[in-house]
Amino acid sequence: MKHARILSGLGLSMMIGIAQAQGLSSERGSFGTLPDGRAVEKFTLRNSQGMEAVVIAYGGILQALRVPDKQGKVDDIVLGFDDVDGYLKNGNVYFGATIGRFGNRIAEGRFALDGKTYQIPQNNGSNALHGGPEGFDRKLWQATPHDEDGWVGVQLSYVSPDGEMGFPGTLTTRVTYSLNDANELRIQYHATTDKPTVLNLTNHSYFNLAGAGNPSILEQVATLHASRYTPVNDKLIPTGELPEVAGTPMDFLTPTAFGKHIKDDHPQLKFAEPKQGGFDFNWVLDTGGDLSKLAAEVTDPASGRILQMYTTEPGVQLYTSNFLDGSIHGKGGKAYPHWSAFTLETQHYPDSPNQPDFPSTRLDPGQVYTQTTIYKFPKP
Repeated sequence: MKHARILSGLGLSMMIGIAQAQGLSSERGSFGTLPDGRAVEKFTLRNSQGMEAVVIAYGGILQALRVPDKQGKVDDIVLGFDDVDGYLKNGNVYFGATIGRFGNRIAEGRFALDGKTYQIPQNNGSNALHGGPEGFDRKLWQATPHDEDGWVGVQLSYVSPDGEMGFPGTLTTRVTYSLNDANELRIQYHATTDKPTVLNLTNHSYFNLAGAGNPSILEQVATLHASRYTPVNDKLIPTGELPEVAGTPMDFLTPTAFGKHIKDDHPQLKFAEPKQGGFDFNWVLDTGGDLSKLAAEVTDPASGRILQMYTTEPGVQLYTSNFLDGSIHGKGGKAYPHWSAFTLETQHYPDSPNQPDFPSTRLDPGQVYTQTTIYKFPKP
């Protein structure tokens, strides 16, 4: 397939750099400016099936993901904002963001490496969450077109200096979003360091297969190919155990609606959301990092949309937007209420630097960190 050729440059408020080819196309334009005047680029990726992904350079954010339903109606299925200001004012919800240096929680924001202790700023009670208060989700990434055979995409790059947010080593990171005609959105991660460090990158998109802004995901049906999970204490830090999900509300081995057990009287659900319960846990995937094996699937009976997830990572964080309360208004002015979205954050386990029995998140000079996650949307 002949690829789109992407033209460079930005207009003031008009999108430019339109490129089209049979099947796949991309469009490069402006998403506004940051308060310091730096321009935020936007890339729109399209395929011939009516699917469209919008990525912005600020935060490496997946700003929109438009997918047809069983009637062919296209709707945006990820939460987010229409302008940069929305992301700046509501950064603590991480809508669609690239998360780093360390996705999920580190207990007390502290870990040791080769006998030296490192302190990350605490921004989630006593924990460091998603790399601290100024993580990769708040950085302006450099964006360039990145096409390859059968895919159209954008590559984002960011160099995190030694000591940023307390992490050791200068870290050079690339994140590439790509779309193909099989309705697959692929996210590839690549990083190197000049000092021993820890690293756990992910994407924090909030999905609602009925359309972003719909009031509930409780009727949507999930399957997680994960026989075990990492239970947490009251600070949402893993206990180190890896119990089986069988007999618990965390059992999604067979298709189960999110709402079936979300209000069960179970201490883990109360840790995740003390008032009403909710899911906010890491599941240990049975797929062994095999990208060809289905790791998770969610379906929406009403729209017919299906999300299938494949990943090279050992775990996935399912979060049911427990702390959204309708006060945040996103794209099109729509309110985002409680339990109105879910995340599937592919990752290594939370607090891994402090849990020697968990898969290691250490990265040394000369090593290359890579991860690939694919979100596929089969035709209903």
